[in-house]
Formats: sequence, structure tokens, C-alpha cells
Amino acid sequence: MDLELAGKTALITGGSRGIGKAVARELGREGVDVAIASRGMEALEETARELAAETGRRFVPISVDTSSEESIQAMVKKAVAELGHLDILVNGAARVGGGPAPKLAEITEEYFFEDMNTKVLGYLRCAKEVAPYMQQQGWGRIINISGLAARQSGNVVGSMRNVAVAAMTKNLADELGPLGINVTVVHPGLTRTERTAGMVAEAARQQGITEAEAEERMAQGVSVRRIIDAREIAHVVAFLASPKSIAINGDAIAVAGGSGRAIHY
Repeated sequence: MDLELAGKTALITGGSRGIGKAVARELGREGVDVAIASRGMEALEETARELAAETGRRFVPISVDTSSEESIQAMVKKAVAELGHLDILVNGAARVGGGPAPKLAEITEEYFFEDMNTKVLGYLRCAKEVAPYMQQQGWGRIINISGLAARQSGNVVGSMRNVAVAAMTKNLADELGPLGINVTVVHPGLTRTERTAGMVAEAARQQGITEAEAEERMAQGVSVRRIIDAREIAHVVAFLASPKSIAINGDAIAVAGGSGRAIHY
């Protein structure tokens, strides 16, 4: 299927690694020039060189702090100056989780507000800065990377931030849809990225089992019985970024391989 993406441009936050990097690679393969943004310039430049060599497309590294409105404004201005226009925004910059979720007594205001400021407000800031460019051309796609904590308990702040992203997505879709801009949200679950091997090794060590057994156990909550790869999430995001996704606006799509027993309708 031709996704009709050749010649379009994209801005991806959280684009130096993980799901963001996988999305950048997939869009590049579809003929998109991409600005990738995150905090660390060294990792961005390495990723940009790697993906440019692999896909033959242009990748522009931009350092950004999504908790800062000024930093986001500078990022968007540079992306537009380098790429000429902006068709697609993929919001993926968020605080990287690690270890068990904090219990109620362990949650501080600093922890809460840092999480919300970086992800929820960060996504909103990016959409606010990019939307006028999309509005001028009468077309655009905004895809928010959230997470299945929006549909599951077990992580108070994680659930709150992801539910907030989903609510923001629907509100933006209602406002921007008539202007030719579709806004969607995807909910990854456990996903294979650069961090997975270390996580599996640590789980195997703690449980006294092999790494293969540890990974099998980790995948038991997924109906396809394996960990979904970041590239498989990127396939879905690439479709949502394309003109062919016009029928999907404001909706949340789980990309976790079939997680849990809840029915969403």
C-alpha cells in the first residue's frame, strides 16, 4: 500500500531512541524528511546519521526541553526553517520510567508535576506551536504516544498522565479536524526497545531463571504471547500519519499485541 507520504515532513519528539526512533525510521522509509528532537544532542546526531544513511532521507537533529515553552518554540522554528514546512507531529518525549511505580505515600508534588509538565503539557505545547503551520496548508497529522496505563491501574501518575493525553487528543481533534488536521493517540504496552535486553536480564537474575524464560513470562499478559517491537508500533503510527488515515480522528488505538481482558467499544 502506498501511504502517500513521499515528500512530506515530520517532527518527532523523543526521536533519538525507542519508539520515536523507530517511527522516524519508518517515516524515512516512506519518503518523509524528519526533524528528530530530544534533550541529548549527541544521541540525536548519531541517530540522524544512522537513519539518513539507511533511508536516504534528511534527518535534522534538534535539542529540546519539552517542559519549556521557549525551547519548544525554538525547536518548531528550526524544524520549519530546515524542512520548509511541517506536515506531521509525533509527540513522544516523556520521562523514562524505571523500576516499580511509586506508592501513594512515595508520590511527591515534584515527581507529579515533572511528569505532567514534560509529557502532557509538553505534548500540548508542541501541538500549539505546530498547528498554525498545518492550518495554513490545510492539512496535518498529530499523533500522541501515550500508553496502556491509561486503561489499567497500578501506576497512579502514569495512568493520570496517559488519560490526560487521551483527553487532550480528542479535544484537539474536535477543534482541528475541520481544518484538515487529524489528531490521534496510540497506547503502547510492553515494547521491545534498546532498554529491553537489560530489563529481561535483570528479571531473569531476580527470578533465578533464564533470559528466554523471563521474556516468555513478561509476554504472558499479551494475547500474541510475545513482546511487541518498536517497529511494529511505528507501522501503525506511519499509517496514522498518512492521508489514508482520514477516517480516524480523536480516537485511541492500543498497540500492545492484545493486552488484558477489558473490552473497549
